[in-house]
Amino acid sequence: MTPRRPFTGCGTALVTPFTANGRVDEAGVRRLARRQVEAGIHFLVPVGTTGEAPTLSAAEKRAVIEAVVDEVKGVVPVLAGAGGYNTAEVIEAAHAAADAGANGILSVSPYYNKPTQEGIYQHYAAIASNTNLPIVLYNVPGRTGSNIEPATTERLAQLPQIVGIKEASGNVFQMADVRRRVPKEFLVLSGDDTLTVPLMAIGGEGVISVASNEVPTDMARMVEACERGDFAAARLIHERLLPLLQANFLESNPGPVKAVMALAGLLDPVYRLPMVEPTSATLQTLRRIALDLGLLAETASA
Repeated sequence: MTPRRPFTGCGTALVTPFTANGRVDEAGVRRLARRQVEAGIHFLVPVGTTGEAPTLSAAEKRAVIEAVVDEVKGVVPVLAGAGGYNTAEVIEAAHAAADAGANGILSVSPYYNKPTQEGIYQHYAAIASNTNLPIVLYNVPGRTGSNIEPATTERLAQLPQIVGIKEASGNVFQMADVRRRVPKEFLVLSGDDTLTVPLMAIGGEGVISVASNEVPTDMARMVEACERGDFAAARLIHERLLPLLQANFLESNPGPVKAVMALAGLLDPVYRLPMVEPTSATLQTLRRIALDLGLLAETASA
């Protein structure tokens, strides 16, 4: 069997579980990472947005990465989150991720300060020249306030350390343009669960998924079906999961996904401010969808 290329397929943007007193639940981190590997997920992405990274200290981020790396024991790659609006601090985070054993970093484009396209390029070029880890860009304009334009991605793809992009623009036209512009070996990953199948149909290599926290086996099988060109099978899974994929963003991520996992008994429903538990109306919707998918019944019978 040919080894899978790192950071292709379905990667899980791993949530960070907290204890009742608000501390990082390291045992929970390990348990969730192990569950992912056993379910067939292809790589793990700790301390990203879904992992509530903006509320984690540098020491906590490193501890989470180390726990995930130790738990997976090289069975799947670990792509650790290391991004922000201060280039020097991102470089320090990249060094910490490397020291913690990560195989690569996922680096969100600078948020809030809205740099120009040249600023975005220089930001990533500086990171690339200061780490030996592969870098996957992360474009999510809805959160950062700026877009990595396809021409900038094309330019960044020429830097050897930069191996791919997580495209969460929600713009299929842009995703198609990126895939057209960059070299074939440059990874184009979906940052939106709902757009995974369309992107893979035009040459994308997978997804960094929120929903795979809840349904790892289903998401992995959907992506694998796309990889072998069986889009009929992929569509069936996509259609069945679509209500969940949409409901995960009824409120700001990771509110809904952690709520579903709490309902399923996988973690405690603890968040760090400014993230809070979803409203009762959202929780009712999430419970209904989880029941329809058999997630709660499955947990109860385990």
